[in-house]
Amino acid sequence: MASDFGTFLWQLLWLFILFMFIFVWVMVIFDLFSDHTMNGWGKAIWVVFLIIFPPITTLVYLIARGGSMAERRQKQVQAAEQAQKAYIQSAVGSTSPADQIASAKALLDAGTINQSEFEDLKAKALSS
Repeated sequence: MASDFGTFLWQLLWLFILFMFIFVWVMVIFDLFSDHTMNGWGKAIWVVFLIIFPPITTLVYLIARGGSMAERRQKQVQAAEQAQKAYIQSAVGSTSPADQIASAKALLDAGTINQSEFEDLKAKALSS
């Protein structure tokens, strides 16, 4: 019984190591193709070696280019955040308090809202 449990634990450990290796290998592949500073021949050589000798090449890649992996990923995240902010700003338009008050004043002048609703909108715009 103890032998079976010990075998199960070893198999579980090896399965965990295998999944972690596959995860790191895939991250290396993604990083390799998202790197715009490397030319096509360099990428092709890395891919060939990653397919032929996966564990050694993955380890060499992490040692040689691991530090810049995080920098490239952070630049991608920042670019995505900037693009998202630009899209939201273009979709929403200007959301300054002065613009909000001006649009609320236009609604008041048009008769769409009354004076108390205008004051509420003005207070909300000034509090944000």
